[in-house]
Amino acid sequence: MIYLNDNHKNSGRSMFDGKSILITGGTGSFGHKYTENLLSRYNPKRLIIYSRDELKQFEMQQKFNAPCMRYFIGDVRDKDRLTRAMQGVDYVIHAAAMKQVPAAEYNPTECIRTNIDGAENVINAAIDNSVSKVIALSTDKAANPVNLYGATKLASDKLFVAANNMVGAGRPRFSVVRYGNVVGSRGSVVPFFNKLIEEGTDHIPVTHKDMTRFWITLQQGVDFVLKNFERMMGGEIFVPKIPSIRITDLAEAMAPGVPIKIVGIRPGEKLHEMMCPGDMAFHTFEYDDHFVIAPSIKFFHRSNNFTSNGLEEVGKPVSDGFEYVSDTNPHFLTVEEIVSCNKDADK
Repeated sequence: MIYLNDNHKNSGRSMFDGKSILITGGTGSFGHKYTENLLSRYNPKRLIIYSRDELKQFEMQQKFNAPCMRYFIGDVRDKDRLTRAMQGVDYVIHAAAMKQVPAAEYNPTECIRTNIDGAENVINAAIDNSVSKVIALSTDKAANPVNLYGATKLASDKLFVAANNMVGAGRPRFSVVRYGNVVGSRGSVVPFFNKLIEEGTDHIPVTHKDMTRFWITLQQGVDFVLKNFERMMGGEIFVPKIPSIRITDLAEAMAPGVPIKIVGIRPGEKLHEMMCPGDMAFHTFEYDDHFVIAPSIKFFHRSNNFTSNGLEEVGKPVSDGFEYVSDTNPHFLTVEEIVSCNKDADK
């Protein structure tokens, strides 16, 4: 099995040159990394950061102040503001979401309004402005969800897939990228563990001794998304081949010799994460370094063949009942590899 690597970095040299790009939720961890990459690797006409936090936008402006940068205060819940912000936009990356699992369990309506209603608003604004391509970021928690966050992201994924039928042979094209836990992002366990270590904790809290997670760096996630703008036909869910980790190994990598204390599963938390459900095996295709989950619905006025993509890469159907789950993933990082991965993520 070939895993996600650095071959994505030089893709699409001219694809984003002279184009207008909008990132919803652009002041988050991914928004910062996307912006850094788009400015260093391409020459966009406009790069629009759309988010609702004026302080985060102010702080981001101090770091990214290139002439092409635009900062729009707005909420994905506000369709009119989104429609105005997307005027003249070529590509949209939809990263805005309410992501904290326990917070979503305790505030379900707010999560629904942002993750589902917000997705619908992004879709309608993109259609109204004839945007060329839209990629929505998903999560492993959307596959066979057990928590509200995952359920809302599954609904969001379905909306973006079905949106391709709303435009027929026209545009935009909508696709989804689904991946696992991101090393060091806001809400990740890594900053939490780091804070405890800096405070001189006498133990590292772990919710369950057998817990596993998929593991991807911010840079790998950004490279994968940008590459998929070239690959996408519209309607597919892209899943990268990435390693898994055991949370106990992560604790040992970050705090060698510090005792681990099992504290119990949090509200809505899974023991293991899944990215390709077995029930979708009939619609799943394996490529060299990623999987594609094709839509279960048929599109009209266009091809429904997902055995190849826009880069003319070729995939093959997976075996019946195939699942891509963090505990049965053939690639687990060792403690030493986790240390190295975390160091790379800090660069």
